[in-house]
Amino acid sequence: MGLDVAIDELYATGWSALDSTGCDYHVDGRSYPTIDRVQREFSTLGLTLTLRHIQLFDCHRAEWRDDGGQPLGAVVGQTPEEAAVYALSQARKAMSWSTH
Repeated sequence: MGLDVAIDELYATGWSALDSTGCDYHVDGRSYPTIDRVQREFSTLGLTLTLRHIQLFDCHRAEWRDDGGQPLGAVVGQTPEEAAVYALSQARKAMSWSTH
């Protein structure tokens, strides 16, 4: 997938980097949230994000849960940043779908 695709997906949800606090910059100049900021954004949504390295497949898994510990979703990426940004995009999509 790549970090660029994860950023595309995040921007497609309407996420904006107007407040660039806690952001890094991709090689193409777009800003994206750091892992710490992604964690804070999940917390704002009432969710908990966990990231872990899956050594067998040399990838990183991001999983989010509600405040009761119920798993709501998971994604994988090549890097922890890619997994975190993509997870935020998917959680934001799920939250917008549940409000329609």
